[in-house]
Amino acid sequence: MTVRTRPDLETLPGYLPGRTIPGAIKLASNEVSLGPLPSVRGVIAEAAAGINRYPDMGVTALVDRLAAKLSVEPSRIAVGCGSVALCQQLVQAMCEPGEGVMFPWRSFEAYPIVTQIGGARAIKVPLTGAHALDLDAMLAAITDDTRVIYVCTPNNPTGTTLRRAELERFLDAVPRGPLVVLDEAYKEFITDPDVPDGIEVARGRDNVAVLRTFSKAYGLAGLRVGYCYAPEEVAAAMRKVCVPFSVNMIAQAAAIASLDAEDELMERCREISGERERVRGELLAMGYEVPETQANFVWLPLAERTPAFNAHCLEQKLVVRAFGEEGARVTISTAEENDLFLAAARSFLAG
Repeated sequence: MTVRTRPDLETLPGYLPGRTIPGAIKLASNEVSLGPLPSVRGVIAEAAAGINRYPDMGVTALVDRLAAKLSVEPSRIAVGCGSVALCQQLVQAMCEPGEGVMFPWRSFEAYPIVTQIGGARAIKVPLTGAHALDLDAMLAAITDDTRVIYVCTPNNPTGTTLRRAELERFLDAVPRGPLVVLDEAYKEFITDPDVPDGIEVARGRDNVAVLRTFSKAYGLAGLRVGYCYAPEEVAAAMRKVCVPFSVNMIAQAAAIASLDAEDELMERCREISGERERVRGELLAMGYEVPETQANFVWLPLAERTPAFNAHCLEQKLVVRAFGEEGARVTISTAEENDLFLAAARSFLAG
């Protein structure tokens, strides 16, 4: 070739989405199986009539709606093409080449990808033996050039969650300089009252941002829209590095309609959370190790048995999310689909 690409991209890990197999039940991507609410579907269809026009680049209507809902200033909200795009914008907005981005591992697999794309240096901190974030180790790993610290709670893929006392102790101990980003993609599925609302925690702090998404609980994964609550100067910088028009008009309209139907949506989330507890309880009774989860999925740390478990599920027409020889993440779906998964989990042990 007469042109060249960045040589470091040879080592860039690829993002591996959950597989979709025709005729199989997909439990691999933490989607809400029932899709958007009926009222939201109508808004989507109506908004599609205007796609010959560019969307509002400032996503003004959605920003104002979120600001009113959260009782915050609109200037502290940045909207992006899903929370994963916001993760990348944060690295671009906060880091100069070679500066540090810290995250627990294993956690959201986009963290190392957006870090390398942004030219920053990844600081991976292993989870505890209980598959939870090791906050003490994260504090010890902070360096003078650490600029962003991702704290995924509930953590993807393990589902483990930080409680108020441990989170506030961690935030109190973080030195000035880094921005702590609370990634709350699964916030709506939390039922434990001791798990704090990240935005409430962030209100009195100038070094904390919060990520949320419409892809999970709101059933809009295919439309790609998320938001970040951050210090005003951080939110402004994120808007500067955002790809213009990356949040389309249909996504904006659907997100607002979902917020308007939030009571109905949260009832659906409570049903999913109830199924989560049932599925985890049955797996524990079978003898599986399953960490306590506050997300819409369960984590089975199967180690070297993971590939065999994944293959067995595929034979049963069930697609789960396998992570090498670490474990499998399984999305909570409807009661009927969950029962099919439980039957497969039971027959795997019997085989």
